[in-house]
Amino acid sequence: MQFLFSDHLLDTDRRELSRDQVPVAVEPQVFDLVVHLMRNRDRVVTKDELIDKIWLGRSVSESTLTSRINAARKAIGDSGASQALIRTVARKGFRFVGDVEMRNGHGSPAEHAGQAREAPAALPLPDRPAIAVLPFTNMSGDREQDYFSDGISEDIITALSKLRWFFVIARNSSFVYKGRAVHLSEISRELGVRYVVEGSVRRSGDRVRISAQLNDATTGSHLWAERYDRSIADVFAVQDEITDAIVAAIEPQLYAAESFRAQQKPPGSLDAWDLVMRALSHYWRITRGDNAAAQGLLDKAIAIDPAYGKALGLLATSHMFGAHMGWADMAATLPVAERAAFAAVEADRDDAWAHHGLGYTYLFRRRFDDAIAAFELALRLNPSFAMTHAFYGVTLCYAGRWEDGDAAARRALRLSPRDPFSAIYCGVAAYAQFIGHRYEDAIQFARESLRQRSDFVGAHRALTAAAGMLGNRELAASALEGLRRAQPNVSLAWITSELPMQRVEDREHYLEGLRRAGLR
Repeated sequence: MQFLFSDHLLDTDRRELSRDQVPVAVEPQVFDLVVHLMRNRDRVVTKDELIDKIWLGRSVSESTLTSRINAARKAIGDSGASQALIRTVARKGFRFVGDVEMRNGHGSPAEHAGQAREAPAALPLPDRPAIAVLPFTNMSGDREQDYFSDGISEDIITALSKLRWFFVIARNSSFVYKGRAVHLSEISRELGVRYVVEGSVRRSGDRVRISAQLNDATTGSHLWAERYDRSIADVFAVQDEITDAIVAAIEPQLYAAESFRAQQKPPGSLDAWDLVMRALSHYWRITRGDNAAAQGLLDKAIAIDPAYGKALGLLATSHMFGAHMGWADMAATLPVAERAAFAAVEADRDDAWAHHGLGYTYLFRRRFDDAIAAFELALRLNPSFAMTHAFYGVTLCYAGRWEDGDAAARRALRLSPRDPFSAIYCGVAAYAQFIGHRYEDAIQFARESLRQRSDFVGAHRALTAAAGMLGNRELAASALEGLRRAQPNVSLAWITSELPMQRVEDREHYLEGLRRAGLR
């Protein structure tokens, strides 16, 4: 079905919106909202009906609904001031009031009269990363094993869909390419996606090898590839493990690719998504200057979309991380981060980043049970969120559960070993080992962290404390020198007042290690 209005054409079959034959990028959720208003333009559509049809009944805040209505107006050339097409009816809802002409099919009247039709136009890329997961190829030579390769693909589709900020093509659309040799550019054109995940499964006896790769289908370039070899004693456990690992690896790669694309755009053309992607690229560099730059970009994104849960959650996380590293005053930072975290959860209760930011602020409020609960909710929303596994781990360590914290940090490393934050994950593992009196292991993890990021404060602290407890004077002296370079304001008083250790014995243990290394 096609809707012609003003100078726009909206095609529901192709899921395409264009203005004067030029494609208009529109988020899938916003597209569906416009379509629903058009199809029901003879009446006022209530807010409850929109929530039921567009958000499938999930809890949605007033600000989130308002932001999507504003995005819909922007996409079709309307505004909240003019309301020439989408009118707000006070205390009732919304109504599409523009003149609309409807057509069946894709052709113009001349084409319906018998002229040859052109090839279907390419689907426009949405304003969020669109990704298709192709059915993994079964290379085992046994058709009975198709269930396993198909299951891997289906589980990845399901898991990626939980990330919410990605537009993931449904299984039935992706699986039409099963057994077909199709060029990535054709898939991009037909499905309207920029990114494609493909892979293969080879099973032999009780071993299975799974290869996966992420491609930019518009350029044909490979962004990421990995191979997994596993024993297959429990087929479903292996399937779950591989799915989690692939999704955890793909997520930061997609963000990195989107950040690169955003950096190619003129500054005046950046939307909220572009700004968040640029902010992430700074945040991942783990420096004081980059952390401040990330906050500036996030403030701009939130000014554009005040109900952007991901932006608010990342802003809260960035503020807390800066204070945790000693780059900012904790007393001044905590209220700012807390406001952003609460706003994030209010704006989008289904966003893992929002709950991650809230958990981080709860930790430094010494509300340990609330912090743990918030991180656990973030992980239920996105089980492959490696960064949350690590921050959950450090929270458990601060709460005195170092073995659980160590397991969480190792899971983060196992899920995403090439993550931009893997230095942080190693640092958390180092701290867990220190709390467990495993000083040699703490030193090993701290050194690996510093190999990746020589200026990471957390690893310097763990290395210094562990060397102090071992009585290794040479290492303790060099570690303390590195710590002071990374955090010039560090002192025993700062550690005592700023790091939220629940158990007195853990704090005294940490202070003793640093004291023996020479920190005062």
